[in-house]
Amino acid sequence: MGTTTRGSAVVTLPADDQILIVREFAAPAAAVYRAWTEPELVKRWWAGSMGTVTSAEIDLRVGGGWRWVMEANGGFEVAFHGEYRELVPGERIVTTEVFEGMPDAYAVNTLDFAGSGGRTTLTMLVQHQNQEHRDAHIESGMESGMQTSLDALEDVAVSL
Repeated sequence: MGTTTRGSAVVTLPADDQILIVREFAAPAAAVYRAWTEPELVKRWWAGSMGTVTSAEIDLRVGGGWRWVMEANGGFEVAFHGEYRELVPGERIVTTEVFEGMPDAYAVNTLDFAGSGGRTTLTMLVQHQNQEHRDAHIESGMESGMQTSLDALEDVAVSL
């Protein structure tokens, strides 16, 4: 499939309440989408090097919910959940995302999986309610954890 793209997600802030993440994967879009939407596959990548996934629940339908939980390396639990708003199999996911440690600060994530030549560009727009929530997300250290998670996602997708 070609060279992997470790640690290559690019994070930008296109608006005061947005985070834009773009990452290329050395795997077809169908495989990257599948790794994002099947619980047993999510368990293999989502925690990256930051811990161990203890639960990945996915009801993959518009109006369905998801909840992912990990035991972080420091011994504490980190959990997120949301509801699917739009699904285009293999191409797009729009979902709410709530970090359970800050339940009032939900975001809407739009993930687009664009495949070409056996590779995939994932574009993820995180739309926060306001700049304060966006800044808290950035300041949480999300970027370093996200890089290791996306590296592991690529490993899973390449293996499919």
